Formats: sequence, C-alpha cells, structure tokens
Amino acid sequence: MTENAGTGIFSMLTGSGPVVLFVLGILIIFSVLSWAIIALKFGSVRKSMQESQDFLDSFFDVQNVDRLFASSENFRNGSLPRVFRAGYIEYSSMRDKTAPAQLRERISLAIKREVNAESKRLTHLVPFLATVGNTAPFIGLFGTVWGIMSSFQNIGLMKSASLAAVAPGISEALIATATGLVAAIPAVMGYNYLTQKIGQLERDLEDFGPDFIDAYLNQ
Repeated sequence: MTENAGTGIFSMLTGSGPVVLFVLGILIIFSVLSWAIIALKFGSVRKSMQESQDFLDSFFDVQNVDRLFASSENFRNGSLPRVFRAGYIEYSSMRDKTAPAQLRERISLAIKREVNAESKRLTHLVPFLATVGNTAPFIGLFGTVWGIMSSFQNIGLMKSASLAAVAPGISEALIATATGLVAAIPAVMGYNYLTQKIGQLERDLEDFGPDFIDAYLNQ
C-alpha cells in the first residue's frame, strides 16, 4: 500500500504542468535552505549562549581584568566574551591616558559597537526563515490555483465532469499547497525559537556594559 501511494504521488508529480513543477521546485529549495539555516543557527546560538554563561560566571569570580581577558580567549564562540574583549581593549589602551568620566564613555561606546556587531552576527540569515514562513503557503496556493485552472481547462477539452476526470488534476494541484505548508511550518517554528534565544542573548549583552564599568572603573 505504501509503495502504491509513493508511485501515485510520483506519477502525479511527473504529470504536473511546468508551472506547478516550477512552484514545487522553489518550495523544495526553500525547505532545504530553511533546514540548513535552522541547523546552522541552532548550533551557533546554543554554543554562544553556553560560552557566554560560562564566561559570565568567570567574570564575577575573577577580580583581575587582565587575567580575565586571558581566560576569555578560551571562549571564542561566545558573544559575551567578544563584547568583553572590545571593552577591555578600549580600557587597557586608555586607562592611563584618560580621565575616568571620559574613559567610561569610551568603554561604553566600544561595548555598544560590539553589541551591535554581535546582534547582526546572531540574526544573520534568520529573517530568511520568516520570509519562507510568510511566503511559502502563498506560493503553494498559487501552484494549486494554477493546477486547478489547468484541470478545468482539461475538463472542458474532454467534455466530461466526472470524478475520474476531475480528481487527478485536483490531487496534483493540492500537492503544491501541501509542499508550501511543509516548507513554512518548520521555518516559522525555527524563526520563533531562534528569535527568542537571540533576544535573550541581546538583553544579556546590553546589560553587560554597566557591569563591566562597575566592576573595574569604580574600584
């Protein structure tokens, strides 16, 4: 029964018109790219969160900023260590040359620039998932509507409106809608998950600046 179902779907695809096949091709490409982005970003965001949390624990335990900078080199994938290193570089280069108020401002700007850079890095490619989630169902619906139009044209040519004449064309057309949903649903779920985790990371990064200044400039 499964083999017959698979053969039936394959025969429907091979019998579909060029427009429907083009739509299916686009949706399959969207689906493959979405899964690749989800896998890539899931791994990188998860690693960044883990390393950021490990570094944050070290940040409050290690009182020496120079030693903390050396240990931060062990966290190459974490967003928070990158922000810390940006603040430290500004701090170490200007701490003996600048008044405390001006040094505070320069460190804040350096940290803010790095936070913005990290935000762009974390969200890179993620909006594509939202695009797929929003457009894939409509692309699939377009393929379905086009397929149904072709089916009705064939019905007119055959001069028969029996179920045997209508059902194959309708089935072929509905595959496009199903494929659109298959592409859209994982993309939406992946987008929602990643934006939630990235938003949490971004909030931690924004809160880190005052912690850095309070820990080392107010000593």
